[in-house]
Amino acid sequence: MDIVMKLASKKAVVIFSKSSCCMCHAIKTLFYDLGVSPAIYELDEEAKGREMERALQSLGLNPSVPAVFIGGRLVNSTSTIMSLHLCGSLVPMLKEAGAIWL
Repeated sequence: MDIVMKLASKKAVVIFSKSSCCMCHAIKTLFYDLGVSPAIYELDEEAKGREMERALQSLGLNPSVPAVFIGGRLVNSTSTIMSLHLCGSLVPMLKEAGAIWL
């Protein structure tokens, strides 16, 4: 758990992902399209990826990816991010975290 929380607080937006996950790809694309440069940790390519995945699951994420942290806070996964974006709340959150300056 410590490694996940430490990594999650290193940058304004942190995404824990898997390289073969289509929903992870969609979330990463959304953030790139919004002008965000997130830190991305591909759990299937990280040495401690399985440990990080178990930590994300212990936070209640199922599936464990994509897991998005904004400003060091877990925002949850795909459905939450998409809902925030559609209702207009995601961009203000990103501005507040210092991820974008629009």
